[in-house]
Amino acid sequence: MSPVLAHWSANWPALIIYVLLAGTHLTGLRRLLAAAGAPADRRAMLREGLIFQGGLLLALLAIVSPFGYEARVFIWVRGLQDLTLAVLAPGLIVLGAPWAALARCAGQTPAAPPDGARAPWWLRWPTLTVVAFNVIWLAWHLPVLFDRVRAGGVVAAAQDALFLAAGTLFWLQMIGSRPWSPAARPLRRIKLLIGTVAADTVLGMVLVFGSAVIYPGFTNSAHHVMTVLDDQQLAGAVLWMGILPPVITLAVALFVRWLNDEESEALSAGLDRLLTQRDSAWPSRPRFR
Repeated sequence: MSPVLAHWSANWPALIIYVLLAGTHLTGLRRLLAAAGAPADRRAMLREGLIFQGGLLLALLAIVSPFGYEARVFIWVRGLQDLTLAVLAPGLIVLGAPWAALARCAGQTPAAPPDGARAPWWLRWPTLTVVAFNVIWLAWHLPVLFDRVRAGGVVAAAQDALFLAAGTLFWLQMIGSRPWSPAARPLRRIKLLIGTVAADTVLGMVLVFGSAVIYPGFTNSAHHVMTVLDDQQLAGAVLWMGILPPVITLAVALFVRWLNDEESEALSAGLDRLLTQRDSAWPSRPRFR
């Protein structure tokens, strides 16, 4: 049987949560679209809705597809699964800005805050949020937890839930999600991204350059082409390099945003100096009477 058709997992909790979230979002989105007036607003809502649904589906496939099955066999596939659940899928979920649609389906119709509104209290500590994300990311790659997740069950479900939750909060702090804007300024967010890359680099280097098997639970008959150590080193490369494209892209965008803000502030200050009337430095000429 083709690997694409084999080893699909009937993970009922994941499937039920996906159906509930996707259905709730689509119902709320339909109501928002019915109330939207301008065609541009409808197109923006549809685009965000597709992005959110894509992120939700990507997270589901990482768990129930053969991809999820192979993650219990090969360490490098597990690394790719972790990246998907903690970085890629949450990033799409945040970009999809599903909050208004979810609230509308739940029957809540509060006055919509303007774009760029201040985030709620649980999103006002960017440093703490990013540190928590990195602690969760590194902790679940410790051998004692990494090998236990391979057995599935409650431990695996806890890891998946924490990755998705921490990743969503991380991206909310980094890019925001309509109607909320990040609490930190661009330069501070760049520093937090650098810290995240540094933490992931340490993990990747330990796996890539390590000469001992750190995850002995993955010793199985499937490693007849590559050894467990080779698999572990490849997983380190996946974790090390896999996080770089989205983070570097965001860092460049934030740097450009910071330069534009600095230029705007300098231009505004210059205009203020030109428009402000100043007293002459020369003494006034005496008047003759």
